[in-house]
Amino acid sequence: MVAPLTPEEFKRLQHGKAVIEAPTHRIDWIHTLGNLLQVIAFCVVLATLQYAFMPDRAFARALTYSLLIGGITWALIDLGRHFFPSSAETGWPQGWASLGLVLAAIIIGYLAGSFFAGALSIYYGWHHPGAGGSSSSHLRTSLLITMLSGTVAAFFFYSRNKSAYLNRKMTEARAHASEARLKLLQSQLEPHMLFNTLANLRALIGTDPERATAMLDCLNNYLRATLSGSLASTHTLQAEFDRLRDYLELMAVRMGPRLGYTLELPPELAKQSVPTLLLQPLVENSIKHGLEPRVEGGNITVSARREGDFLVLEVADTGVGVSGTNENGSGFGVAQVRERLANTYGASSALKLEATSTGGMRAAARIPITP
Repeated sequence: MVAPLTPEEFKRLQHGKAVIEAPTHRIDWIHTLGNLLQVIAFCVVLATLQYAFMPDRAFARALTYSLLIGGITWALIDLGRHFFPSSAETGWPQGWASLGLVLAAIIIGYLAGSFFAGALSIYYGWHHPGAGGSSSSHLRTSLLITMLSGTVAAFFFYSRNKSAYLNRKMTEARAHASEARLKLLQSQLEPHMLFNTLANLRALIGTDPERATAMLDCLNNYLRATLSGSLASTHTLQAEFDRLRDYLELMAVRMGPRLGYTLELPPELAKQSVPTLLLQPLVENSIKHGLEPRVEGGNITVSARREGDFLVLEVADTGVGVSGTNENGSGFGVAQVRERLANTYGASSALKLEATSTGGMRAAARIPITP
């Protein structure tokens, strides 16, 4: 099963922005500074190990060589990789360009670093020209250490970049899958509501043509008002309540005085963003399983309130209660709401159904408040 989107990811997705932005050649200097600090730490450790095995040589000399060779090699690799077009997405050149960059950086880093480090060593008197430090055996040892350490460091940064690239791709695929899932759920909901309304309209045509005509007019107005809104994945809580009012007016034509309703939306929550048609399945569930089986009908109350960082949306009815519906909420409407909440908000959301003190049912959806 596809993992749900986090609220931050869904918020960016619902405003038409890609959850994963394509990498560019622009250098992230904060990230680059972090890489530099890691390289410095690596060079200090390497110089310390060299000094531990060769205590006859000054530690300052070993540290200078290590920092200059390692720093120049790192700069050539970490900054140079951004000039290869193939690194725009993965952050690392592809194919032979990658190998060539590493080898060239190690060779240039060794030669340039050794030159500057040697000059500093002579200046500060850490060794004298012609001493054992310039012997062929020491040259081979230094070159071998540079090749090994440079290769290890390059592989470390390459592996980390590749891991970050794969994580971006996985998150991007998850976002696309979740978006498709949400659209599928919405496409299931709207025909379900329409078919139920048409079935009710058909029943009225034979028994009460006048009310059937009034209901058809309400249906026409409802569809006209909600057509554009149904194309969006989210809208404001005010728009959600407006659509619920239109739908309840439509149902009131069919049920007459058997249906009463109350909508309670605090003004400060009117602009809060919620998925479209989030509450309508719960209202339909209350009408179908709670009020219609009751001869005298009843009332539905839809309310919204804030509890800390969460928004609580409730649909309560005075219907037949547990005897008319499954308290676990396994019907289409409740199951559809549960799945939309899971795909939109993940584990931070919840939907709870419980019996009320008046004998009806209450469905409460708890979702995080988006800034």
